[in-house]
Amino acid sequence: MVKGMNIVLGVTGGIAAYKACALTSKLVQQDANVKVIMTSSASQFVSPLTFQALSRNPVYTNTFDEKDPEKIAHIDLADWADLFILAPTTANMIGKIANGIADDMLSTVLLATEAPVYIAPAMNVHMYAHPAVIENMKKLESWGYKFIEPGSGYLACGYVGKGRLEEPETIVEVVINDLLTKKPLTGKKVLISAGPTKEKIDPIRYFTNHSSGKMGFALAEEAQRLGADVTLVTGKVSLSTPVNVKRVDVTTAEEMYQQMIKHFQDKDIVIKAAAVADYRPITTYDKKMKKQPGNLVIEFERTKDILKELGDIKTTQYLVGFAAETNDVINYGQKKLQDKNLDAIVINDIQAEGAGFAGDTNVVTFITSGGIQKNIELTTKNNISKQLLMLISSDLKDDTK
Repeated sequence: MVKGMNIVLGVTGGIAAYKACALTSKLVQQDANVKVIMTSSASQFVSPLTFQALSRNPVYTNTFDEKDPEKIAHIDLADWADLFILAPTTANMIGKIANGIADDMLSTVLLATEAPVYIAPAMNVHMYAHPAVIENMKKLESWGYKFIEPGSGYLACGYVGKGRLEEPETIVEVVINDLLTKKPLTGKKVLISAGPTKEKIDPIRYFTNHSSGKMGFALAEEAQRLGADVTLVTGKVSLSTPVNVKRVDVTTAEEMYQQMIKHFQDKDIVIKAAAVADYRPITTYDKKMKKQPGNLVIEFERTKDILKELGDIKTTQYLVGFAAETNDVINYGQKKLQDKNLDAIVINDIQAEGAGFAGDTNVVTFITSGGIQKNIELTTKNNISKQLLMLISSDLKDDTK
């Protein structure tokens, strides 16, 4: 699977750098094109000449060492790579990547590349368990970086525990197996809506809801990981765009309607996770409304029912709605499934423990138009997203039989 692939091997400063020599050799034996980048600390353990001999390519150690005057080395190398392997990876390098630091050749290339990155950590057992390192690894994993966990055993520092660089044979095997695994949404175009809408009253006030966008963003992130081409239409939220996801920002229900209609026709799967305002003020004001004696009455009108309109015009799209309910949740969800011509509905009781808008967890029930019902117990929104997308993928396969 790696035959003919352009692989950049990043080697950082740890005693396990000697294993990277064997890893280079094994990748070359698999007919991969390998170029090595070493940090200055890595060069203290293994000579760059060793990797040059094994890879049959120049070794990169200095950001300012421009080997070809017609190219910017770190950008050229970032674009050249089909995939990256970092082995061994120190806690220091993990921290750099997680915080966008680019102060040497390796970290600069990593910041510029769009290739998949496999990280094989190697460090002291206590360093590996440090909260900062754990947090940095979680952040990188959420961005799409893939980790090859270290093994347990005797470490160079004298400790016994987790932190030993995985063996070169295993690293190659993990990468090949990952490449061989066909992602279930490969080739699928997915449209997802997320977040709240805001309906203007005056320049200061607006009508909205409690949606944080976390569920929709988690769905977009997981769909991309599963191989889909993802477009995310979102209301105003304070969330970072998932890697390789096309994001469209909107404010009002009308703007969300226009964008969902615009992007709907060529999609395979459409998931409406946004919490769209059902009503908007009939009258809005360009200047701040001043306080008046007595009560204030604002008259509202209905907004377009985006999900129903999508259900009315769908052809081959697999359309999924969300139903956030507070009582009789299954019955309300099933009614919505039928009334809006959906293929599936995701129902959640927002009053259930661990559920709701702002949290990082949820608990839902997934029901299809074909009668399949699956309860997904309390877990993170990313885990729920992955399970939902696998259920959707499975239902799509059943429809094509």
